[in-house]
Amino acid sequence: MKLVILAGGYGSRLGNLTNTIPKPMIQVGGRPLLWHIMKIYSYYGIKEFIICLGYRGDVIKDYFLHYESQNSDFTVNLKEKSIEYHSNHCEDDWKITLVETGLDTLKGARLKRIESFLDEDINLLTYGDGVADINILETIEFHKKMGKIVTISGVHPPARFGELTADGDVLTAFEEKAQASQGMINGGYMVFNKTLMNYLSTDPACDLEIGTLDTLAVEGKVAVFRHEGLWACVDHERDLNYLEALWRKNNAFWKKWDK
Repeated sequence: MKLVILAGGYGSRLGNLTNTIPKPMIQVGGRPLLWHIMKIYSYYGIKEFIICLGYRGDVIKDYFLHYESQNSDFTVNLKEKSIEYHSNHCEDDWKITLVETGLDTLKGARLKRIESFLDEDINLLTYGDGVADINILETIEFHKKMGKIVTISGVHPPARFGELTADGDVLTAFEEKAQASQGMINGGYMVFNKTLMNYLSTDPACDLEIGTLDTLAVEGKVAVFRHEGLWACVDHERDLNYLEALWRKNNAFWKKWDK
């Protein structure tokens, strides 16, 4: 089972912070937000990642190409032209596929463009800007039990986000950026069957939420995993400051791993 991470957006609401780097590479506690998300999934045994690149995808590529040197101590032997790494990380079993999915491509088309890298029928999907103390294994089991094409996680954020309307555990409406009356929005952390690809196209204008999830919701093919725990995303600089403060105080609610 693989995790697909949508990491191609501009992150324009963060202003100067994303002038030279994509939003998933903004650092919290000295590590990219993208790394934090991957660590959440890795804690639950998900070690294969597909990252959909777009804006400044070269920055993400460079980070993983030089992962050992950026995250380890090392000895350079100039005479022998060799490098010995003294590893300070435990991500040796990660497998990461980085795919250029277009600069202005919407999320649905980004997902469709990595279809050939999906080997199993059930896979995971999330955005590159949100963290949570969600139990990934429970979302997978819930998805299998519900038998829907997609399971999305319903979380409780401020009302400035969009709203999910659900009948029990089945999504009935997807209102992006609406005033939340039920107090639930799509927090990412999704599970999907490859059947979802039949609803998508590689057309850059193919969106995931509008035109896809809302259509599937009307058909009763989307389940909602209600996450009653904590969730946050980096949408504005104040969000970043909030997560950074939690990390500094050792109160990062999403951190389940030891190292």
